Amino acid sequence: MSPRRIRRAAADTPLAHRIASVLLRYPDETLLACLGDVAAALSAVADPADRTRLAAACDHLRRLAPTEAARQYVDTFDHTRRRSLHLTYYRHGDTRARGMALLALKHAYRQAGHEPPGHELPDFLPLILEFAALAPAPGHRVLLQCRAGLELLRQALHEHSTPYAGVLDTLCGRLPESARRERDTWHRLAVEGPPGEQVGLEPFGPPEQTGLTPHPAPGQPASRRYPATRAFLSAKESR
Repeated sequence: MSPRRIRRAAADTPLAHRIASVLLRYPDETLLACLGDVAAALSAVADPADRTRLAAACDHLRRLAPTEAARQYVDTFDHTRRRSLHLTYYRHGDTRARGMALLALKHAYRQAGHEPPGHELPDFLPLILEFAALAPAPGHRVLLQCRAGLELLRQALHEHSTPYAGVLDTLCGRLPESARRERDTWHRLAVEGPPGEQVGLEPFGPPEQTGLTPHPAPGQPASRRYPATRAFLSAKESR
């Protein structure tokens, strides 16, 4: 058996994570207004393929009218759990195990000195990426813990033929090569779906403590998530 190939994190990975975090948020007026800054920062992404993928998603959003950008985002991420941006759902479904996974993520944020916002689940991908941009080492560990969700979301976005798929290609391509056992797990989850146990989470405390609220049913738009409240950091600022 050949040794598992370890991929060293590139120096521009925090910037790539920051860009991806912005591109994967709900395209409200604030986010759309900072896409020019995102486009300007892309020149500092060293890998040509990653730069092309991220630029394609950014340019796609910039070409759309605000109402169309919002409609496409909702159609992509809010109408089916197969394309959820909440990564622990893919492995745990709506189970007690997911409640524990969410608590573990909150602990990881706090250990690194970052308090997760109370209005958003800690497994929301743009939030994880913002954390990874600010705290690269613990953020990398969180992304590895959520690798199954990343890979399954990536697959589902390619099946949906959306420019958002290229953003996931960039994220997954910057992680270490996966082991055979991990790939088998992703395949099983893709075929069978996550565990189906529907339970209350009272053993772990109220929602304001656990951070866990029910995933919106397909066809019901999710609450607007983690809005971009400040201008996107320039390439110089994020180095």
